[in-house]
Amino acid sequence: MYKNLIKRMIDFLIAFTGLIFLSPVFAVVLVILYIQNDGKPFFFQTRPGLNERLFRIIKFKTMTDKKDSQGNLLPDSDRLTKVGSFVRQTSLDEIPQLINVLKGDMSIIGPRPLLPQYLSLYNESQKRRHEVRPGITGWAQVNGRNAISWAKKFELDVWYIDHLSFALDCEIIFLTFKKVFKKEGINKEGQATTEVFNGNN
Repeated sequence: MYKNLIKRMIDFLIAFTGLIFLSPVFAVVLVILYIQNDGKPFFFQTRPGLNERLFRIIKFKTMTDKKDSQGNLLPDSDRLTKVGSFVRQTSLDEIPQLINVLKGDMSIIGPRPLLPQYLSLYNESQKRRHEVRPGITGWAQVNGRNAISWAKKFELDVWYIDHLSFALDCEIIFLTFKKVFKKEGINKEGQATTEVFNGNN
């Protein structure tokens, strides 16, 4: 009952209420990133969701589109601005995903939606992460976020699916606020963004 009905109702209410209360913050970040990113404050990318159905995720854009002399994008660390770094460290870049939650693409809590090209690299256990809607935060995020290995993340994702409950979701919400406040596990040491998953790491 909770997994298939009540969780979705709670998601909608939290996302709707969250967008209303966070609208002043949303507006300020929007204007700043609009100016810094040449009129492109949002980042859109295709991700697989429930049952591997593809959708477009919405986030605040934290990196510029600066390129080298050959027209190739500069490394992530060179494109991540000071404002973008702050927005990412405080998880403000995740706010637009509340729109994805309203649409039913995502949940407040669940495995993080990753890239479509990873789908063919998952083993049978890892594929189970798509048995539920992906989340803005999740069990893996409060147990290491980007500072743990891919294998550990997927292990935690599957554990969440097997133990999904209202009580567990409440615990994850509490731990998420704690992690954001302490700015823990944003990235692995020496990396501006998460390393690419190649099926072995």
